Amino acid sequence: MGISVTFKRPDGKNASGYLANAASGNAPGVVVLPEWWGMSDQIRGLCDRLALAGFDALAADLYNGKVVPYHDPDSADRENKALDLIDATTQIVRGAVQYLARNGAKVGLTGFCLGGKVTIVAAAKVPELTAGVVFYGMAPEHVATPAEVKIPLQAHFANTDDWCTPQLVDAFENSMNSAGKPLELFRYDAEHGFVNEQRPEHDRKAAEVAWGRTLEFFRKHLG
Repeated sequence: MGISVTFKRPDGKNASGYLANAASGNAPGVVVLPEWWGMSDQIRGLCDRLALAGFDALAADLYNGKVVPYHDPDSADRENKALDLIDATTQIVRGAVQYLARNGAKVGLTGFCLGGKVTIVAAAKVPELTAGVVFYGMAPEHVATPAEVKIPLQAHFANTDDWCTPQLVDAFENSMNSAGKPLELFRYDAEHGFVNEQRPEHDRKAAEVAWGRTLEFFRKHLG
C-alpha cells in the first residue's frame, strides 16, 4: 500500500525510503528504522500496519539501497559496522523526520536492532522528534548517553538476547532513571528479533503485545 520516496537530508543530499500514508489527512508521523538486514519487506509491512493504525509511516533506508539476505549475517554485520551513526542519525533520520513534520505533524521514531540503536541516538540528537520506541537496540555511550535523551522513550527487550543482554538492559534502565528521563521499558521471554515474522526467532505473542504497547504510546504522545 506504500510507495518509494526520495526526501532531502538537512545537508541537501537525497535519501530514500518507503512511505505508507494513513487514510485520514493531517495524521501524525512515525519514522521506522530497519534491522541490520536493511530495508526488507518486513519493515515495509510494519509501515503498512502503522498506516492502518492512523500514522503516516516512513521507513528510512540507512544502507542506500543495500538489502542483506537473512542467511548472510556476516554481511549484515559488516554493513552495520560500516554505518556512520552520526551521519545516519543527523542526516538520514532527521531528514525523514523533517519530511513527515513538514505540515506541522508530530513525529515519532521506532527502530529494530540496528534501528533501535539509532533510535536512542536520534532521541538525543534530532530536535524535531516527539517520542521514540526502541526494539532490542542499544546505543554506544560515546555516541549518545541516556542523560542526553530529550524525548519520552518506550523500549522492548528480549530476556534471551546475547547482544542487548539483561545486564545491559538493566544498566540502561538505571541510567535513564538516574538521569530523570521518561522511560517505559518492557522485557519479554523471547529472543532478539522477536518481532520479525520472517525470522525463526519470531514470537507472535510477544510481538503482538509489544506492538499494542507501541501504538498506545504513540497515540498518547503524537495524538
